Amino acid sequence: MELKLTRPICFFDLETTGINVAKDRIVEISVLKVYPNGTKESKTWLVNPTIEIPQEAIDIHGISNEKVANEPTFKELSREIFDLIKDSDLGGYNSDRFDIPLLAEEMLRAEMEFDMKNRVAVDVQTIFHKMEKRNLEAAYRFYCDKDLTNAHSAEADTEATYEVLKAQLDRYQELDNDIKKLSEFTQRKKSLDFAGFIVEDKNGEAVFSFGKHKNQKVKDVLAKEPGYFGWIQNADFPLYTKKILTQIRLEDFNN
Repeated sequence: MELKLTRPICFFDLETTGINVAKDRIVEISVLKVYPNGTKESKTWLVNPTIEIPQEAIDIHGISNEKVANEPTFKELSREIFDLIKDSDLGGYNSDRFDIPLLAEEMLRAEMEFDMKNRVAVDVQTIFHKMEKRNLEAAYRFYCDKDLTNAHSAEADTEATYEVLKAQLDRYQELDNDIKKLSEFTQRKKSLDFAGFIVEDKNGEAVFSFGKHKNQKVKDVLAKEPGYFGWIQNADFPLYTKKILTQIRLEDFNN
């Protein structure tokens, strides 16, 4: 089943130096852009992460430090990547919890604005887990009856993710072929900062999701413990988390 689109959607996958959103960097990014008329555009970049790629990461994706030594940095590529995805919704596999947060961090480090205010995201992994409970290779085999060769290649993974989503729509008639509704279906908890440190409660209020102030309203915590803001800003939290916290603080000051 082909996707019913009202705007383009970019499926993307990252290979990285590790899984820490605040510290790790992209070494490969692949984007598959699908237009409402069915036209597809694909682009893959190797990226010099400017930090060493650990051996455990190399063992997974096969991208060595030598391979990316002469490749452009993410900052050098950021405008081209931004221009490709700026008018699109986003799709990926485990993208809500990892790929989108890390992409946002890289964009902010490159001094590029990035947010999800005017777009939605579909996490194909969540559909799979809610329906069948497995990983991408198993999903590809289950839905498409194919073996995923060259797994952990960003280009192979993005193409597989796109094919899996179309096959899911064929299999599950209860799923709406509508990107916004698929996005709502794949959302776990409404996160304001991608990484999930600041989320919305049932009343739409921003609350912390971690630590000693877990489930407490952000504005209340900042009012009674102003130093908590400074601690987060100076600690090892993602840049986007710090940005959202600053926005909440400024909004509260201006009210």
